[in-house]
Amino acid sequence: MSEESKERLLQTYQDDAASKIEQNVSMNIVDFMVNIVPKNPFKAIADGDFLQIVFFAILTGVFLSQIHTDRTKAVIGFFDGLSGAMILLVEKVMLIAPYAVFTLIAATIAEFGFGILQTLLMYSVTVVLGLTILTFIEYPLLLKAFTKVNVVNFFRVQKPVIAVAFSTSSSAATLPVTMDICEKKLGVPNKIASFVLPLGTTVNMDGTALYQAVATMFIAQVYGFDLNITQQLTIVLTAALAAVGTAPVPGVGLIMLIIVLKSVGIPEEGIALIIGVDRLLDMCRTVPNVIADSLACVVIANSENELGEIAENNN
Repeated sequence: MSEESKERLLQTYQDDAASKIEQNVSMNIVDFMVNIVPKNPFKAIADGDFLQIVFFAILTGVFLSQIHTDRTKAVIGFFDGLSGAMILLVEKVMLIAPYAVFTLIAATIAEFGFGILQTLLMYSVTVVLGLTILTFIEYPLLLKAFTKVNVVNFFRVQKPVIAVAFSTSSSAATLPVTMDICEKKLGVPNKIASFVLPLGTTVNMDGTALYQAVATMFIAQVYGFDLNITQQLTIVLTAALAAVGTAPVPGVGLIMLIIVLKSVGIPEEGIALIIGVDRLLDMCRTVPNVIADSLACVVIANSENELGEIAENNN
């Protein structure tokens, strides 16, 4: 990247970068574990704090299982009905998803022109290539290694999941569709899907981890940092940990990137270099995030010998 392009990007996005940095994100393992326990479960739901929501849901399920069925039937029926309503809602919203994706991309191009894509072309291609290898090479190998599910059929039924993930850039918004596909198309029992998928939506962010590592290396190169092997390994480890703490909503991965930059002493302001294309790459990296959740569901169900007939018929 030329010095002129670098300065232009830094100047254009300096305000956006400053707003991200001001959020003062940090990685503290003890605080991370403590914050899993919700002080107010309804506030956690309102704030979209998925780790707290999952923790509270697990506790609720555990104690519901210890109460007589006659007393819990109404509660379980309520949650089943709410889950079905959310799946139907997402299906209806997806009817306008193609138009929404078009407007998002058009808005980015209209505001910054094709120059921003040309300047960051190699960076974007590297991220997309890495995500493609992760999704269509590594995941199939894992699927073959741990199950007998046909790889082509596995990805064929993932079309709705991929469409929602790409258009919303949100693992959370994709969750109802992912759960529906896993249960109805892949034969994963509800008891496994309803536990693995919400948890995976929160902590299983393979695409985000890859993106953060590549983005950090790119920013380091632009600033002229010569990273040794120890620093590169630090980036990989920190990116993996930061991805676990990334909320499954659009744009948060860029905020968590600040943690990775801090780990090797790269200026935080460097995120201004990539903000212009982050929305497009956010859409791309959400796809492997949600596919990984489906993969985990199938592998776990297979290991428990509970993979249903639909998946077995796909062999």
